[in-house]
Amino acid sequence: MEKYKLYIDGKFVDAETGETRPTINPATEEPIAMVPVATKGDTQRAIAAARKAFDARTWSGMDVRERAKILMKIVDRLRERQEELAQIEAADAGATIRKTSMMDIPIGIEHFKALIELGERAPTYEPLPWIDMPAVSWNFVHREPIGVCAGIIPWNFPFMMAVWKIAPAMIMGNCVVLKPATDTPLTALEIAKTAAECGLPPGVLNVVIGYGSVVGEELCTNPMVDKVALTGSTETGKRVMRLASDTVKKVTLELGGKSPTIICDDADLSVAVDGALFGTFFHSGQVCESGTRCFVPASIYDTFMERLLERTTHIKLGDTADYETTMGPVISASQLKRVLGYIDIGRKEAKLLCGGKRPAHLKKGFFVEPTIFEQVSNSSTIAQEEIFGPVLSVIKYTDLNDAIKMANDSMYGLGGAVFSRDIPKAIDIAKKIRTGTVWINDYHLLNALAPFGGYKQSGVGRELGPQGILEYTQIKHIHVDLALDRSKKFWYDYILND
Repeated sequence: MEKYKLYIDGKFVDAETGETRPTINPATEEPIAMVPVATKGDTQRAIAAARKAFDARTWSGMDVRERAKILMKIVDRLRERQEELAQIEAADAGATIRKTSMMDIPIGIEHFKALIELGERAPTYEPLPWIDMPAVSWNFVHREPIGVCAGIIPWNFPFMMAVWKIAPAMIMGNCVVLKPATDTPLTALEIAKTAAECGLPPGVLNVVIGYGSVVGEELCTNPMVDKVALTGSTETGKRVMRLASDTVKKVTLELGGKSPTIICDDADLSVAVDGALFGTFFHSGQVCESGTRCFVPASIYDTFMERLLERTTHIKLGDTADYETTMGPVISASQLKRVLGYIDIGRKEAKLLCGGKRPAHLKKGFFVEPTIFEQVSNSSTIAQEEIFGPVLSVIKYTDLNDAIKMANDSMYGLGGAVFSRDIPKAIDIAKKIRTGTVWINDYHLLNALAPFGGYKQSGVGRELGPQGILEYTQIKHIHVDLALDRSKKFWYDYILND
């Protein structure tokens, strides 16, 4: 069993107490590696290393093209290790190998590359119009790195989330302290190994594994940290905002969701049915923007539901290392208990059509069958609260405006989808849904060149795209007065009487 270490100031080190814990394969319930448990002191050392590196300007003062060269070496090396990383991610996160090898790792690497390229092109100089009042002056906006950026990431997409936090921060000249989820830290540490091999200067990237109540709270409260970026639950996001407020840190939050999928009566059912299933059951429903509320028109309801239930039988649960497996377990025993608890609530609120229990043929692993409820009220618990498991609520509607109103009747606003053959109509619906991303005739596909984030209690700020890159910059206005003679600076005379 491999033993991992923290990555602080360019070195792999044990936690100061020597404490370790196993990381568990959710599909087998067997330990796969031992990882350190960082203390507050370990976290402070990582922050100090990042602060020292940033203030020394060895990275922040480097030309962006030179930073990009080093980061592209990391990308190339990660691409060489793609198969190995896919296997690690599958075992650590309970993801199927077909998902990690076809999506998580290769797309994560492509996002890394795209974010570096966006950072190279990011406008650090933005000219402003010349003014002549009270005198001619040249004004411009200068963008510069924020400083020390803390990234706190969840357990559902460990590799991808690490990329989203470190790539934009580092290309813009910041130094990073990354806190992976305690359940899934391995690929983040593998990124650190690769960075060390590729000559990333010490202190630019630090990876600290530990509990949120220790490591996370120190990152949020330490005055040497300038920004905190979190992907996690809405409750955790609220906690991070409160903690960061004492030192007035910049905060970006990508939080929970209860996203709507609106099926129109003219939808291509072969696309819409499979799209609704993909929107919900991809990675066992453990995706923040999952389409867990499906609105279906009464005019095609029976046909849609018949196809939906039949297609659900093609989802295969099993060994995540088997390429034939299409859905894995949820992440942990506690998450299994949470999901089954919501299903029990759903039995009282709605009609269970399929699933609702652990699969009988799998004696180990935190598996839950694909679960579908109908006769669901949009105000019910299972339609309003984020379950983060393979549970779909189907809601019948007769009027499209009512469907849009119900779609927006949520504290969340992260994702959503519209299925229709009429693209202009679908775009019009998409504009009316109060959510950060809307797919039309698709789901889950994220574009590294487009911003991602939420409305309402689904978050603050954006990741990806030029907007996400600029979240890692500080804005400075520079005013150059061109009235060089003292005699022309009459405004000085407001306080000086010669």
